[in-house]
Formats: sequence, structure tokens, C-alpha cells
Amino acid sequence: MTNDAVFRIGILRLTDAAPLIVAREGGYFAAENIEAVLSVEPSWANVADKLAYGFLDGAMLLPPLAMALALGLSGGGGPETIVVPAALSLNGNSVTLARRWAAPLPSDGSARAIETARRFGALIRERGEKPVLAVVHTFSTHNLLLRYWLAAGGIDPERDVTFTVVPPAETVDALAAGRIDGFCAGAPWGAVATRAGLGRTVATSSAIWSNGTEKVFAVRRRLADEDPGRLQAALRAVLRAAAYCDRPANAAAVAGLLAQERYLHLPADIVATSLPGAAAAAAGADTSTFSANAANFPWPSHAAWFVREMRRWGYLAEDVDAEAATAIFRPDLYAEAATAIGMPVPTMPIKSEGRHETDWLLPASPRTIAMGPDTFMDGAVFDPTGC
Repeated sequence: MTNDAVFRIGILRLTDAAPLIVAREGGYFAAENIEAVLSVEPSWANVADKLAYGFLDGAMLLPPLAMALALGLSGGGGPETIVVPAALSLNGNSVTLARRWAAPLPSDGSARAIETARRFGALIRERGEKPVLAVVHTFSTHNLLLRYWLAAGGIDPERDVTFTVVPPAETVDALAAGRIDGFCAGAPWGAVATRAGLGRTVATSSAIWSNGTEKVFAVRRRLADEDPGRLQAALRAVLRAAAYCDRPANAAAVAGLLAQERYLHLPADIVATSLPGAAAAAAGADTSTFSANAANFPWPSHAAWFVREMRRWGYLAEDVDAEAATAIFRPDLYAEAATAIGMPVPTMPIKSEGRHETDWLLPASPRTIAMGPDTFMDGAVFDPTGC
């Protein structure tokens, strides 16, 4: 079990660990009298297991994996395992294909994600092959977004491709060795593959679903219940750090922190391709959003979309209690921390997706929040009230 004096937080070698790394290295945790230790884990399975068994107090986590833990579908989880008091990022993933598959697809960025998916489907049928595509975990945003992209393009994910699981930091090596034909993973691994000449990004998560939650900050429920003051202090630190990470002027400093050997262990200029203000599209990356667009609000409605997609692909039975899964998303815990540091808080706990093609204003207190588009690649609209 963890030392009660230390707040031990699990992360992976990914750009969207930035708010946690900056909170630790930039002194935000220390300013709140939180002794935080970041544990770099090799895979999402490790993170889930350590959270479930109490070897971590909190972690960056995939929203579908958080709900799988709550439903007892992963590791030693169950309904009392974790809560999600904040999100860490929006967007940030890329669908990267090996050169032989990417070369015939649009390369100038002008084609919409759905058109590229349709051309990929035509290529699969023409070649009569089943490409092997890697995702970072079965219960991942990457798996669900990749399947959404494929299906919208007329590709049957169950029949036309083969899925495999590869931890994000191992995807580039797997592509280089020819064990996979492509992958969907978080930044900066698409940029790493592109720079190495191994493949090219053909779609990004923001093109599949614009401004969907990518990573969340999950904590042990016991900590939230028994030491709420400590949790609130940690949340204030993370929210302040997320706001720092979101400013383009800070991109070089953030990239330098993430690039350290103890964290991503990559050149800072590659890490910078996925930070706000970067020209990410040319580098095979999607830009992460850490604070804008209400990025840190733990939307139960986003959780509901992931539940729907998990059911769609057979990961959840129809009779599974969706409310039990989405209930771990706790806007009330977020609101307390955000209010304490003067950040606006959305006045509604759920929102529809796919209705806004342009910028819009989200009702919030004490002031509205400027929001970007929330469109899906196929023009669909998701109404969480109908779930």
C-alpha cells in the first residue's frame, strides 16, 4: 500500500501527462503542501492494477478504463475503487499507418477523416488483406475512436482488420519491426513514427470527435471519502498546472520538462509538436488541449458516449448499469476546486455532442466558457438524455 505521507500518481510516457508532470516539476503540488511522486508505468494495465490494489493514490487514466474498473471488468476493480474528479486533456490521438498503407491515402490534409477512412476501406478490399492495427488497451479511447473511424468509412472492425494491444511507448518499435500495420495512440508517438519515416498519420482524434475527453485524473475513492481536503489540494494544483500547459507561450518550457529521461525520454522538439500552439498536423500528431473548452470538467455525458460505444462493440452487456459507470465522474469535486481558484464551472453536468460546428459559449458560473466545435466525423449527434 502507499505511504500516507506521499501522493503517488501513475503516468505513462505521453504528452497528456503534462498537467501532472508540470504540477510536480513546476511546484504546484508543493505550493499546496502535497508531496507528489510520479510513477512512470509501462502500460495501462499496470496503472489499472496498481490503482485497484492501492499501490497508487491517483493516475492519469483512460475514461473507458476508469469505467471498466468501476464495473469490475479490469484488474481488481469494483464500484468502490475510484472516482474521477477532473479530466486532464481533450484530443491528442493519431491514427498512424505504415508507409505501404498510408502512401495511397490523401497526404495534403485536405481530405476529411471520413473520406480517408473510405479510401482505406477501398484499399483493404483491393489488396484482399487484413491490416493489423494496434490500440493501447481494449478499454481505451483509442480503440473506440479507431473503431468509429473505421466503421464510418464502411470498414467492419470485426471482419476487415485485426486488432492487437500494444502499450503506447512500444507502438513505434512494433511498426518498425513489421508486427503491426498501424496504430492509434496518444502523442507524441504518431510524430515519432512520422519522423522516423515508418509511416504517416492519416486521421486524428480531433477529426473523429472534436474536443472529446482523452485522459482523466482518477483517484482512489477511499482517499476522496476519507481525506477530501488532501484531494482538493491536489486538484487545485492540477488545474493550475493544466492552465499553464495550455498557454502556447509555455510550450517550450513544458516540452523541456516532459522530454526529460525520467518522463518521456524524447527530443523536446518532438514533444512540442502536440502541445498547444504547435503546427501539429505536419508532424503526425494531434494537439492536446489541457484547459480550454472546459477540458478539465469531468463530463458524465462524455462518459455516457464511451459507454454507448463500449456496448456497440460488445464490451458491455446491454443490461449493465450505465449510471453506475458514469457516476464515478464527479463534477461536484471538480467544482469545489475550480471555484476555489477562480475558474468558471459549467452550470449543467451534461451536454450533447455534435451540435456545434463553430465556436460557442457554454453556460457557466461566474462567467461563460468559450468552446470550440464538438462535431463527429460523420455528422452524428449524441444526446446523452436519450441513453
